[in-house]
Amino acid sequence: MSDDRDRGLFRTLAHKLAGDAEDLPDEGRLPSFARATGWLNTEPLTPEGLRGRVVLVAFWTYTCVNWLRTAPYLRAWHAKYADAGLTVIGVHTPEFGFEHDRANVTARTRALDVEYPVAVDDDYGVWEDFANHYWPAFYLADADGRLRYHHFGEGEYERTEMMIQRLLMDAGAQDLDLNLVMVDPQGLEVAADWRDLRSPESYLGYGQSSGFVSEAADRYDRSERYDSGRALPLNGWDLTGRWTQARHAAVLDEAGGRIAFAFHARDVNLVMGPGADGQPIPFRVLLDGRPPGDAHGTDVDADGRGVVDRQDTLQLIRQGSRIQDAVVELEFDRPGLEAYCFTFG
Repeated sequence: MSDDRDRGLFRTLAHKLAGDAEDLPDEGRLPSFARATGWLNTEPLTPEGLRGRVVLVAFWTYTCVNWLRTAPYLRAWHAKYADAGLTVIGVHTPEFGFEHDRANVTARTRALDVEYPVAVDDDYGVWEDFANHYWPAFYLADADGRLRYHHFGEGEYERTEMMIQRLLMDAGAQDLDLNLVMVDPQGLEVAADWRDLRSPESYLGYGQSSGFVSEAADRYDRSERYDSGRALPLNGWDLTGRWTQARHAAVLDEAGGRIAFAFHARDVNLVMGPGADGQPIPFRVLLDGRPPGDAHGTDVDADGRGVVDRQDTLQLIRQGSRIQDAVVELEFDRPGLEAYCFTFG
C-alpha cells in the first residue's frame, strides 16, 4: 500500500475519532500539580494555565524499566504535537530512596533526553491527587481541563496517539499530520520480548523480596556470610560472600561478593548503585558460568565487565538467540554495592 493511501486511511480514521470526541468518557477535572516539590524544564504549571491545550500527564521514575520502554513515544509525541497544542508533563514520583535526590533526577532527566516539563513529586502529592498506583501511567486531558482517557503500563501506543490527535482536532488544531510516530528504541528502551518472558521483577531488599533461597528473618539488617552452593530454581536467586540484606536493598560488605539469579528472558537488568562514598565499583557478569559474549547488555562488554558509577538501572544481558533457562551471576570488586531490583525484558 502506498504512503499516500496509508496517510489517507489514518486521516479518515482520526477524523472519525475526532468527530466522536464528545463520546469519550469524562473522568473528572485535571488535578492540580500544586503539591509538586519542584519542576524541571519549566516554571510551575497549573490546570488553569493549561486551558486551551491538550495535556498528557505521564507518571514515571527514572529506574523503572517499564517507563523506560515508553520513553521513546513520549519524546516523539512531545516533538510532534507540542506546536499543535499538546503539553506533555512527566510526573517523577520516586520508588527508591536515591530517586529523591534532585541531582540524580536532574542528571537522568537530561541523559534520557526528557525535554518536556517534569513535575518533581518527592512527597507523592501529585500521585495522591491523581489517585495513581502505577509506573508508568498516562492521563490525557482535553483543552477544557477534563480527563478523557487513561492507560496504565506499557503498550497501547497507537491508541494513545489517536486519542491525542482526537482531542487536538477537537480543540481546533489545523493541518495535523495524522501519521503515527515511528520510534527507534535502543538499549533499555527496547520493548520486552513478552512471548518468552517468564521471570518477574524481583526485589533484593527484604521489604519486598521474593525468590531469595537463603532468606531468613533472623539475618535481616545484619552483616552475614552467605555460602551459596545449591542449585537455583527458576526465578530463585542467592548471595555469596558477606552481605547485609536490608529492607531497601542487598548491601555488599566485602569485596568479591556475588549475586546469582536463575531466569528465563531475553534481557536481564539490575537496579544498583555504589555505596554512600559514591566510589565506582567494577563488576563482572557471567552467563551460565561464561562471559556473555554477544549476549552482553549495553552496560557491560563482551567479557562481562562493567562499572557501577551511579544509582540506576543497568542492562547486563541481552540475548539474541533462542531463549532458555539460564543463570546470570555478578561478582563485585569492591564493597559498598547496593543491589535493589532485578527486571527482565
